[in-house]
Amino acid sequence: MKKAVSILACFGFLFMFCVCASVAQEKATKEECVAKCKEAAALIKQAGLEAGLTKIQDSKGPFVWKDSYVYVLDMESKMLANPFVPGLVGKSSLGMKDSDGKMFVNEIIEVAKSGDGWVQYMWPKSGEKAPSRKIAYVFRVPGENAIVCAGTYE
Repeated sequence: MKKAVSILACFGFLFMFCVCASVAQEKATKEECVAKCKEAAALIKQAGLEAGLTKIQDSKGPFVWKDSYVYVLDMESKMLANPFVPGLVGKSSLGMKDSDGKMFVNEIIEVAKSGDGWVQYMWPKSGEKAPSRKIAYVFRVPGENAIVCAGTYE
């Protein structure tokens, strides 16, 4: 009986270890954010803005991975695609503040004017209400009125 309990305890420990390791691997990296943004920008250039936005907006598509996703704004702050907050699409985000009062969309637009860079702000993880610190890569699509962004939580 003791041996059976020990074996079950070992399996339980191994199961929890694997689950924890799997969850830990679900965090997007900064490198992935850069790569996904550049991939989304290339899609927009190749397929056109509307076709690219349709694919980026797909919550089960290639621009949603681990705990991250690509979203797209125009240079005037209108949300063009957001697979996790579709209610923002078509609306101006200018002046939007995070939980710390930072107008992060304004900063995203300023960074995009120079081409690319990083913006840090507070935003809830998918399925959560409390905001977490997020750092997003910002990349202006060359020749388009579009900014692609993707972030990871710190």
